[in-house]
Amino acid sequence: MTEENESDGESTLTVVLAGGVNLLIAIMKLVAGVITGSGAMLSEAAHSFADTITEVLLLTALRTSERPADRKHPFGYGKERYFWSLLAAVSIFASGAVFSLFEGFSTVFGKPEEQTNVLVSYIVLALSFVMESTSWVQAVRQVRKDSAEANQSIAEYLRLIDDPAPKTVLFEDSAALLGLLIAFAGIGLHQLTGSSVWDGAASIAIGVLLAVVAYLLGRTNRGLLIGRQADPKMVRGINDHLGAAPEIEAIVDLQTMLMGTDQVLVCARVDFDDALGAADVERACVRLAEELQTQFNDVTEVFIEPVPRTDPTLRAAVLARYGELGETWGQ
Repeated sequence: MTEENESDGESTLTVVLAGGVNLLIAIMKLVAGVITGSGAMLSEAAHSFADTITEVLLLTALRTSERPADRKHPFGYGKERYFWSLLAAVSIFASGAVFSLFEGFSTVFGKPEEQTNVLVSYIVLALSFVMESTSWVQAVRQVRKDSAEANQSIAEYLRLIDDPAPKTVLFEDSAALLGLLIAFAGIGLHQLTGSSVWDGAASIAIGVLLAVVAYLLGRTNRGLLIGRQADPKMVRGINDHLGAAPEIEAIVDLQTMLMGTDQVLVCARVDFDDALGAADVERACVRLAEELQTQFNDVTEVFIEPVPRTDPTLRAAVLARYGELGETWGQ
């Protein structure tokens, strides 16, 4: 089994586990919310249903992105994962945050309501916390494992991640655990004070929490869909490898883009030694492409274009994009 297949298998396990747990929890919370009349509990039910929809979308992302390249999509379907993951972020906001905010404001500014069977809410919240923790532990385990393999800190890994599935599950499970604590506080304060305002305030807090999570995940997938560059460490490694080639006098431009999870496109414009013939340049391009794909497992496509380093238009474009780094490449 390849490293990429192992990663996909781990992501699938994380998503399926989270989806099953969230669906069961959502049903429990909904029943408890109807029995107790707690706005915070109903908001938590909406939260869990939104998370369940999210897992379905993530599972769709994992499946559709694995399709091989064809004539219409010569670079493959890797970015399908980013599209469906973006929809998952929208789902968290539309299905969870909006309902929680509506329920919260309705409770705060509406007619005061009495709580009934509060013990049911506490039991469901406690069971939900234990079950949600199981999914959260799996998400944390995958993120720690993947960040260690990438030789990155967890924060750096989450910032540069090219597989949104584990990040989405980690963020939504973390929000779920925090949301359960908020719901517990709201229900408890409602019971102690007799004021349903606390219950509504908890629903509003849960809505805000979900909106923040949805924004963070949406921003990540937006960057990946637009076309983000590869890990800066990989870019520097590619630059160093090409710069060390005896046939190359200077790297004029180097562009990379994530085409999907573990799929990197490399486009390099280089100034070859003028003493080389056309056949020598062709052989060098083929050899360097193979070397890059061997040294960097995520590199799937390599394009090397011979250009003169003195071309003013190209040089200006590189400097405008990279600044001082462009100056370094042009030397």
